[in-house]
Amino acid sequence: MKFAFFMMPLHTPNENPSLAFERDIDMINYAEKLGFDEYFIGEHHSAAWENMPTPELVLAKASATATRITLGTGVVSLPFHHPFHVAERFAFLDHLTRGRTVLGVGPSGLPTDPQRFKIPPKDLNAMMRESTDIIVKLLESPDPISYDGKYWTIDEMALQLRSYQQPRLKLATPSAGSKRSLDFVAQYEMMMFSIAGSGPPDAVPLARQWDEVVDASAKYGTSPNKDDWRVVTYIHLADTREEAFEQARHGAVRDVHNYFYTINTPRSWLIRPDQNPADLTFEEIVGKRRWIIGTPDDAIEQIEEIVEEAGGIGGLMLTTHEWMPMRHVMYSQELFARYVMPRFRGHTADLEREWERTKQDRAHGRIPNITGPNDGTLNDGKKSNTFVKV
Repeated sequence: MKFAFFMMPLHTPNENPSLAFERDIDMINYAEKLGFDEYFIGEHHSAAWENMPTPELVLAKASATATRITLGTGVVSLPFHHPFHVAERFAFLDHLTRGRTVLGVGPSGLPTDPQRFKIPPKDLNAMMRESTDIIVKLLESPDPISYDGKYWTIDEMALQLRSYQQPRLKLATPSAGSKRSLDFVAQYEMMMFSIAGSGPPDAVPLARQWDEVVDASAKYGTSPNKDDWRVVTYIHLADTREEAFEQARHGAVRDVHNYFYTINTPRSWLIRPDQNPADLTFEEIVGKRRWIIGTPDDAIEQIEEIVEEAGGIGGLMLTTHEWMPMRHVMYSQELFARYVMPRFRGHTADLEREWERTKQDRAHGRIPNITGPNDGTLNDGKKSNTFVKV
């Protein structure tokens, strides 16, 4: 199983942005040191909290020191960019990273961004689909292409340098479970980022989402790979469940009540339609959104539930946060890397089996007693030829 991070990033408006950006890059390097596989960064242009306008610049800088981890966008808002520029920039970034780039695309998830560009919300998805079609053609074709679309027209254009990965770099997109987004994944054999918690009322349940992708792929003649499916949630770990909840509580409630209520209105966060938004508790947020707050053992149990429900996934994506001092954030990620990731990669299976065999050997007197006289006897008094007197 792969393990990834999604970074919005989310910084409070009163913080020094230059220091925040440096810390973000440090965290990419820290993730690589811990053995995480992928890191994705979002793009936003308004509302102050999510304040990276060009994630590919951050990824390029990070790639100079983080030399193994896959780097991607989560996501480039395609309606705000000419598709030729997107294709060209990310083909170039793929060379700079020696094939470690993923182009995550979307229509724009922040309501204030299309407002800034004066794009009607009803056009966003169609613009994204058209742009993606052009980008894929540019990335795949060695010859100039023409495209006469509703939103973009290009005439005999070609990339002078296509991506390092051949036939093209991988694309990705988020999904809240809408059939439209699952169809989009199937059409271009994308990586898919599905939310772990409950989606909109008409969303396809997590258990059915990959089946929908496979069904949709039949009409396109594509072969999406389930290994490219990531399930996304917040995770914070500590030595005890109580510690984890107390460390996360204040910052998480601050982000939801101050930022997300303003950006998206409280409706999507509430448990009951008649609930007072001010009364929404941290525990209710955690439950509805399927956040994982607790110990490494709690995380293992909850991830296993997600994997079983989904019928298998390719990986888990952790949303970054700054709910508490960075020492707690880094310790949480360390705990996850030390105790959770190895369980799902099978890296501790042999050690755990060996320890169980050792305990059974001790219980049945099969381990030589080397704390007593060095006479080669076992616990049951029988002689062993394992040890030789010197």
